[in-house]
Amino acid sequence: MATDKEEDFAALLAEYEGVENKKKKKTPKPGDEVKGRIVSIGRDAAFVDFGGKSDGVLDLAELRDGDGKVTVQVGDEIEARVVEIEGPKGGTVLRRLVGRMAVQSGIDARAQLADAHAHNLPVEGLITGVNKGGVEVQVAGVRGFCPISQLDLRHVDNAAPYVGQRLTFKVTRYDEASGRPDLILSRRMILEEEQSVQAAATRSRLAVGTVLPGKVTAIKDYGAFVDIGGVEGMLHVSELGFQRVKHPKELLTVGQDLEVQIIKLDGERISLSLKSLERDPWADVATRFPEGAKAAGPVTRLEPFGAFVEVSPGVEGLLHVSELGRGKPLRHARDAAKLGQRLEVVVLTVDANTRRISLGLVDADASNDDAPAQKAPEKLGTFADLLKKKK
Repeated sequence: MATDKEEDFAALLAEYEGVENKKKKKTPKPGDEVKGRIVSIGRDAAFVDFGGKSDGVLDLAELRDGDGKVTVQVGDEIEARVVEIEGPKGGTVLRRLVGRMAVQSGIDARAQLADAHAHNLPVEGLITGVNKGGVEVQVAGVRGFCPISQLDLRHVDNAAPYVGQRLTFKVTRYDEASGRPDLILSRRMILEEEQSVQAAATRSRLAVGTVLPGKVTAIKDYGAFVDIGGVEGMLHVSELGFQRVKHPKELLTVGQDLEVQIIKLDGERISLSLKSLERDPWADVATRFPEGAKAAGPVTRLEPFGAFVEVSPGVEGLLHVSELGRGKPLRHARDAAKLGQRLEVVVLTVDANTRRISLGLVDADASNDDAPAQKAPEKLGTFADLLKKKK
């Protein structure tokens, strides 16, 4: 049986080994992204404890705003990338973003860009113009080029709105062999990395019924794609709402923010809905439209058997051809009505369970009289026109 002293020694040994293993796991290499806390701020650099063998050294210029004011303080947590182990100032050299510091020139700027290319560091650049196939970008005083295919996650038809924007890029090519730096950039790589991290967090909480904020990224005839946090879902046209919509662009625009609900998950496919977040207009239709109630609305569909009339947003009723023609045989509802035409109707029957309402024209009973004057009009007009013809 182990004594108390033996148990204490075993606990201390396990703790020591755990700390040592933890240190070994955190030994970085150039290009690694690390996270740590600022432990001190000097005149030229900030020192960061990220759990390595030595503190990280980060140039203070990278932590200043446009007015030269330091934007962090001791205790703040920051992220950076390792550029060099045991640099000239001691410690691990860190860098957050090439090009964020005051514009440099000559050898210093080129050295920064070479580091960025070698260690996969992000760079900050100003888009200064559009040329054939992409945009021109100034990074630390060096002119670079970003192909149009690498400017965003989706294809950009017109790059002009990007001019004047200061954005973050990855260096995909840097060559000084010709004496003039050849700098090729990609913003898409940055966005894909960010999207990947965000997507992992989003997928961990995906579930049918979850309501999430989203942004419309593309609009098609059949629906819209919505970014719900690094992951795209499909918002089908039938799920835009209870009202009938011919095309999603009637309600949505690219870049629009909205809240959507997940209604189906099928592997990588995510089905979204706006309609599920709305109140069902059929919930109280029997109360709002009892038999004999009068209503008015536009014709939304024309079929051989009748015309559909929207009596309330999201609620349609069927005006059968026998009602629409007032006793005159019709081959198609379009022979007596037009899309968008507003009709005065009366509710004949209503079945909320099957979502069906049968309609008749207001005062249609009068058309069944035996008086020879009651002939069906060749073209259906407004309710007022019907009354005039009746007289």
